[in-house]
Amino acid sequence: MQYIYAALLIYKSGKEITEDSVKAVLAAAGADVDDARVKALISALDGVDIEEAIAKAAFAAPAAAAPAAAAEAAPAAAEAAPEEEDHSEEEGMAGLGALFG
Repeated sequence: MQYIYAALLIYKSGKEITEDSVKAVLAAAGADVDDARVKALISALDGVDIEEAIAKAAFAAPAAAAPAAAAEAAPAAAEAAPEEEDHSEEEGMAGLGALFG
């Protein structure tokens, strides 16, 4: 996430997001810089309208807050709910394969 944050910081400052600028921001923050990750980030951002992406993300954030508020409002219902079965670690890890193609 720190790579994305660096890119957003550069974008908000009105400067061009380049490998050198991302590396400089990360180095200034004291982070270890992985050149491959920086190149992947720059490549992934090629052709992306960052302002549009921020607007979509800002629109989606309030929807995520609603379930959290509902969960806080009904703690008694959570206590009365039956316990779920424990899932094995293998079952939990099975879905993670989709993240890495």
